[in-house]
Amino acid sequence: MRRRILGIDPGYGRLGYAIIEKLDEGQEKLIIADCIQTSKQELYEKRLQKIGKEFKSLLKKYNPDVLAIEKLFFNTNQKTVMRVAETRGIILYLAKNLRVYEFSPPEIKLAICGYGRADKKQVEKMVNLIFKIETPLKYDDAVDAVAIAFTSLRNI
Repeated sequence: MRRRILGIDPGYGRLGYAIIEKLDEGQEKLIIADCIQTSKQELYEKRLQKIGKEFKSLLKKYNPDVLAIEKLFFNTNQKTVMRVAETRGIILYLAKNLRVYEFSPPEIKLAICGYGRADKKQVEKMVNLIFKIETPLKYDDAVDAVAIAFTSLRNI
């Protein structure tokens, strides 16, 4: 059975997304990987509205079966954590009809690289190898979204 997975690297300046398909033969195929971007000059509420609108559009266009999203991790900037949490809330609300899997950064790194403390370059290298990406993706957030989507494959 063919399954379509939407991977999300949550953020409000740049939200990474990727669509991968698990084919009947057991292979994975990358459909798209990119980012929803908002401007620092926009009001925060407008940024959230843009993310919500574009995310709804992704759901409609690609019709995924599964949402895989990175768990929120705490850093020293409380304001950033709260805003990313609000972005995640919008995503989870809009994806209410999908099966949702959440993964921590070490779980994602372990799934894609075999090592839970891999660095960004190692993750990018493995994403490129697994999905045969010849032209590197423009943003780390998109790479991370591919890795997050890939992580969910062991659960579906």
